[in-house]
Amino acid sequence: MTSRRDLLKSAVLGGGATVVAATALGALGPEAAFATTAFQVEPGTPDPDFAEGRIRSIKENTLLVLGSNMVFHTIRVVDGTSLWKLGPVGFDQARPGDGLYARGVRMPDGMLAAESVWLNIVNIKGHITNITAQKLHLDHHGQEVLCHVVPGKSVAIHSDAPPSADLSMLKVSQHVQILGAWRPDTNEVDIATVFSPH
Repeated sequence: MTSRRDLLKSAVLGGGATVVAATALGALGPEAAFATTAFQVEPGTPDPDFAEGRIRSIKENTLLVLGSNMVFHTIRVVDGTSLWKLGPVGFDQARPGDGLYARGVRMPDGMLAAESVWLNIVNIKGHITNITAQKLHLDHHGQEVLCHVVPGKSVAIHSDAPPSADLSMLKVSQHVQILGAWRPDTNEVDIATVFSPH
């Protein structure tokens, strides 16, 4: 059986001629962006198959990303790459200025062949200070974050209950965790999931 890594390598080294559906690679959910590093990476060392930063430019299927450590990453999106921006999206939804997390396979030239790319993804905790029509106001370490409910996309998970589009059980002063998509250069987030412990 061909591994995910082999599929990615062949897609890049073959000049993109290999067509692989994202499901063949096993498209990863947004929670995987915050997963621990690969087991083969020594604790305290950077994961060579991970990159983060903001997109500086896009040329064909390649992203030039400036990491928070001021190191540039070249990331290649191939036919099998899964992309997330508040949900599964096409490559045409990537924009310069977007924040990015990417996992994939590091190629000999240093380029990262992306298995999964998460655009503008955030995972924040705080308490709700106000609830207005289609918005939650969140206090995140003393900073206000305005969280937008997106019809047809936003769901809440209360304790161990299944996800629900009904966010009416959320209350002011409640502590929550929000997984969503940041609106670049603002304090605003579009909600994918609100996790409520109670």
